[in-house]
Amino acid sequence: MKTPLIAAGLALAFALAGQAGEKPVLKVYTYSSFASDWGPGPQIEKAFEKTCGCDLQWVTAGDGAALLGRLKLEGDKTEADVVLGLDTNLIVKARETGLFAKAPEAPALDNLPVAWADPDFLPFDWGYFAFVYDKTRLAKAPKSFHELVAAPDDLRIVIEDPRSSTPGLGLLLWVKAAYGDKAAEIWRGLRPKIVTVTKGWSEAYGMFLEGEADMVLSYTTSPAYHINVEKDDTKAAAIFDEGHYMQIEVMGITRTSDQPELARRFVRFMLSDEAQAIIPVTNWMYPVRMPPGDLPAGFEQLVPREKAILLPPEEAARLREAALAEWLAVMSE
Repeated sequence: MKTPLIAAGLALAFALAGQAGEKPVLKVYTYSSFASDWGPGPQIEKAFEKTCGCDLQWVTAGDGAALLGRLKLEGDKTEADVVLGLDTNLIVKARETGLFAKAPEAPALDNLPVAWADPDFLPFDWGYFAFVYDKTRLAKAPKSFHELVAAPDDLRIVIEDPRSSTPGLGLLLWVKAAYGDKAAEIWRGLRPKIVTVTKGWSEAYGMFLEGEADMVLSYTTSPAYHINVEKDDTKAAAIFDEGHYMQIEVMGITRTSDQPELARRFVRFMLSDEAQAIIPVTNWMYPVRMPPGDLPAGFEQLVPREKAILLPPEEAARLREAALAEWLAVMSE
């Protein structure tokens, strides 16, 4: 008969032996649409797990800005090994948390239209914000913010909240970069047409698809999904004379990760040909490295290079609070 002490010792030994045989876990924080069944997450997970001998686990927040908010709340206690889905407008605030380690060396980012030199974050995709509309419901799309403001007030628009959503923040900075001190006038003209402000992109785009809005803030490449997956060419992006704000989505490794080498392997994998080929046909964004083969239909460069707008991270951080206060004031009038 075993004594309680011996039994406890054997139980501990079996538990440790079981743990030794378990796969290491890599926790990647990302936004909800990335890890959804129709997003890149499932394919990325399957492909990476074939090479890593690990268990890749997605932990989601609604959108990129909400993702940063969660990290701030968790602080050093965060379980994140990698954070994927912030963008250049949030880099400064993310760095201020002190949670990020230096990024590993990256391969040449041959499909990213700007030079990249950030020490802590690496890009994995990019695109241009745009208002997407249904050609069967809107015969003539506006070609500028001024035309959008001048459209009848029964034109229904849905946008995302800049406090919780990276597209919402992108729109905020797009208007500010294009109109400066006159940005409030643009918002005042748009306000009667805004049906609602959603927390994230998925909710906003769902409302648009359900016919609750005529236009939705999304990306110039969003119609590519409908063309390639649904064989539906009725969705289009309105191209504005002012130019379009660029979003570059980034990933970073936390300094608190207990799997730092595995995290570095994942970040490098996200820039591999295999992962970069998954991005266009699941996240419907441009890859930062051109994978073998052509991009899907609908990825034509609708925005001329000279019409691309992108504030440096430091300037975006400097303008953010004032632009947000201005937006909130107008929206509450």
